[in-house]
Amino acid sequence: MSSLADHLGAPLVAEGVLDQHMVSLPERLLDLLPTAVYVCDRDGAILGWNRRAVELWGRTPKLGDPSERFCGSHLLYRVDGGPLPHAACPMADALRTGIPVRNQEVVVERPDGERAVALVNIEVLRDSAGAIVGAINCFLDVTDRKRIQNEVSRRERQWHEMLQALPVAVYMTDAIGRITFYNEAAEQLWGVRPEIGKSQFSGAWKLHWPDGTPLPHAECPMALALKDRQPNAGMEVVAERPDGTHVQFLPYPIPLLDENGVLIGGLNTLVDISAHRRGEEMALRLASMVDSSHDAIVTKDLNGIITSWNKSAERLFGYQADEVIGKPITILIPADRSDEEPAILQRILRGESVDHFETVRRRKDGSLVEISLTISPLRTPVGKVIGASKIARDITERKQAEQQKNLFLREMNHRVKNLFAIASGMVALSVRSGGTQTPQEMVATLQARLAALARAHQLTLPDFKTGGARADAPTTLDALLHAIFAPFVDGEAGNDSRVVIAGPEVPVGGSALTSIALLLHEFATNAAKYGGLSFPSGGVHVEWTIADGELMLTWSERGGPSIDEEPASIGFGGQLAQGMTAQLGAGISREWLPEGLVIRLTAPLERLAT
Repeated sequence: MSSLADHLGAPLVAEGVLDQHMVSLPERLLDLLPTAVYVCDRDGAILGWNRRAVELWGRTPKLGDPSERFCGSHLLYRVDGGPLPHAACPMADALRTGIPVRNQEVVVERPDGERAVALVNIEVLRDSAGAIVGAINCFLDVTDRKRIQNEVSRRERQWHEMLQALPVAVYMTDAIGRITFYNEAAEQLWGVRPEIGKSQFSGAWKLHWPDGTPLPHAECPMALALKDRQPNAGMEVVAERPDGTHVQFLPYPIPLLDENGVLIGGLNTLVDISAHRRGEEMALRLASMVDSSHDAIVTKDLNGIITSWNKSAERLFGYQADEVIGKPITILIPADRSDEEPAILQRILRGESVDHFETVRRRKDGSLVEISLTISPLRTPVGKVIGASKIARDITERKQAEQQKNLFLREMNHRVKNLFAIASGMVALSVRSGGTQTPQEMVATLQARLAALARAHQLTLPDFKTGGARADAPTTLDALLHAIFAPFVDGEAGNDSRVVIAGPEVPVGGSALTSIALLLHEFATNAAKYGGLSFPSGGVHVEWTIADGELMLTWSERGGPSIDEEPASIGFGGQLAQGMTAQLGAGISREWLPEGLVIRLTAPLERLAT
């Protein structure tokens, strides 16, 4: 009979009927899955589930009960609100038709009346003859995602309604310039209705420069803004309507980027300057938009003198506008980056733009801030460059997030490598110590070792529901060491001559549990891979004492590979250990003796129990 591992990894091949005895993997494994999972036999009887499924259902179904078929939920509904009988749910359909279910949404009602939207994926299980023997359902709570999608759709409708109501001409394009939206004011300015999804860069019939020179649509300000991924303001343009009338306007195209900096389209505001008063009004509105921008927006002349400074610039750099307008932009540039400004000015004079230039600038208080700069030339109506516009975005949090992500990836890689190495060593240890064991007994021994390893590894993981602190009841240092050594010894640690643990009772708990467990787990895995536990004749002696409110622990290894010299560098595991000792307020030292490594650890007792 196949195990649940077969269902999760490959099509089921079974000799008989799927039943509850086929689930041979530890129940804990299903609970480690990031999604809710349950299994039914061919008749829909529920054979097993994980903790996430019970949490989503809000109840625990009866295992194999024929009255509870196809799903363990209290009630089911379709996404349109209509009731969905269990006999017509996706699991029932899959078992009846043999067709897998992919990404189908259903609404689950818990016994307390609360509802959740679940995204369902079902795989049909078959025996070697191809007959259906059951199915496995992996489903995910997407209630929050649906709520966000609905909110995004609502906000998009609001934005379109707001833009449609604006008295100023506004239109939007996709990333290659095809018009996706325009309001009535834009239609009135152009005197023509462009074709959505086909008209490109501008909805005008014809375009001209102020001197009458024809302006191809592919070279208009919106086209340049999308090409350069830069705002392109201040270029006066003339639109010719089909009836021959002309309208002078100022376009303000802005490229639209997603959170990853990918171009997704453009937004263009067209200011009709045929009437001077209307032009002034529009200019004031646009100035207000700049001033309320979340990005710092600064303009300067060709001598590098600051000419404008918005509110976000005040927040980012600490200077008020009246403190910096009229002063050189170099007051923001650290001395070691003084060569950047002349190079930027040279590019601006050539009419070039600077796109997402990451650098460092100095605030008023002297502190440094990492920013991303987007710099565009400022031109007169005839195209002469008279200065530059700078958009500065604080990227400090993004940089920190990248560093944190890289640290997590390195830690994950380190843990995975350790687990593979340790698992290999456990197989070898089980073979060496198996003696006259039968293969079945040896498998049971190995499974026990792996389960002990899983328990020890679990101690190194924080409880993210409580902000990182462990939610477990406090333990003791002695019990913690026994749990960590369990995968590497025969029987209980302390009863195996290879591991000696000795010391007074020391409580360990709170947020310190993860740190001390991770630190001791690192010591033990290194000993199993390279040190005293890597040889059958080797061992580890851990003893500790308490004096003046401080723990003093000595970790001594013997019988492992001979140590000729101290390692030249500290690996990631060593760096990780340094981080954990810092969190504990502890001190650590290592002595690389020929007979084995000796580690000495000191830590305040009060930090170990909180």
